[in-house]
Amino acid sequence: MEEQSTKGTKSPSQLIDERIEELGDWRGQMLSKVRNLIKEADPEVVEELKWRGTPVWSHDGIICTGETYKNVVKMTFAKGASLEDPAHIFNSSLDGNTRRAIDFHQGDQVDEEALKELIRSAIALNKSSPKTSRKG
Repeated sequence: MEEQSTKGTKSPSQLIDERIEELGDWRGQMLSKVRNLIKEADPEVVEELKWRGTPVWSHDGIICTGETYKNVVKMTFAKGASLEDPAHIFNSSLDGNTRRAIDFHQGDQVDEEALKELIRSAIALNKSSPKTSRKG
């Protein structure tokens, strides 16, 4: 039996499943929808949980995170300021030099094609960026 009942042996994907279930409201539904769109845009995406349980999606570097707050689900793109956003779906963290975010509120509709295109652009940017070696 692969799945264990202790947190230490669960996969990041299983932990994200649990996080979505724990939310139990529109935020869980929105996080699940965003997650599905990320996987549709990139079937090879790597899921992780970092920073006290924040879902993180990566491919050759971080693509984005999925943070949940009381009134918003925030999808933060690590290099969003460097991405083209022809559909203007970025609506948060617009003043920063690096990140950009999309805040989803209860009842918001997701522009699925524009979001998937943004995800693909983030992956292309990650792939084109020179790799830095980590020392430590």
